[in-house]
Amino acid sequence: MHTKSLHQKVALVTGGASGIGLAIAEKLYQAGAHLAIADIDADKAKSALETIPEREGQKKAAIQADLSDVESIRRMVAQCEADIGAVDILVNNAGFQHVAPIEACEPAIFQKLIDVMLVGPFVATQAVFAQMKERGWGRIINISSINGKIGAPYKAGYCSAKHGIIGLTRVTAMEAVNSGVTCNAICPGYVDTPLVRNQLADLAKSYQLAEEEVLEEVILRHVPQHRLLEASEVGDMAVFLASEQAAAITGQAINVSGGYVMH
Repeated sequence: MHTKSLHQKVALVTGGASGIGLAIAEKLYQAGAHLAIADIDADKAKSALETIPEREGQKKAAIQADLSDVESIRRMVAQCEADIGAVDILVNNAGFQHVAPIEACEPAIFQKLIDVMLVGPFVATQAVFAQMKERGWGRIINISSINGKIGAPYKAGYCSAKHGIIGLTRVTAMEAVNSGVTCNAICPGYVDTPLVRNQLADLAKSYQLAEEEVLEEVILRHVPQHRLLEASEVGDMAVFLASEQAAAITGQAINVSGGYVMH
């Protein structure tokens, strides 16, 4: 991908302070886009932005946003517009994980998962969609998961939200038809990030395994490439979907999973 392929485009990445979000942010910035990182933790967003080397002629901004709060999302978009420009590329990435059997999953936590990873992306899309269509160009990239295509024990809220975001992706793509705006979902497999590493203890408890056995027995045994993915690999896919080369790709849920899911 040419380093200036997204020259002068404005990218807004939610949950961009770490993990997959930060990797996507770094790759979009390297491809020439102005960059806004939004995160619920303002200090982490600022710190993450500082790790990305400055590039001449490109702007950067850190924004505090709570993706479970409608007004916070709207303020996030308005602040991006004020600081670096109208959003051309929206990456709905913010999320979290909760591992528990259905019987033990608190409804409030289930609702929070839906709010952050499904309602939040809807509100963010709503906030940028009309302007993108008016300008005749836009990219909306939703981060789903292989758990948006297959179920996983003990992840009721996460799987429900990630299945839902694929549905939202398809509706958005249909409503954007012939406008120059595309909408796609990326479905990562197990990526070597804190979100994955931090769930190993809970998975061990749920599967009644030793924690050191979980990676091999619960995760890698299902991955043909037999490895955790790098977050940068998801970032590369995001840059491609944001590029002109992907203009004909819309409404898709694309796996980056090392072969874990093949549909």
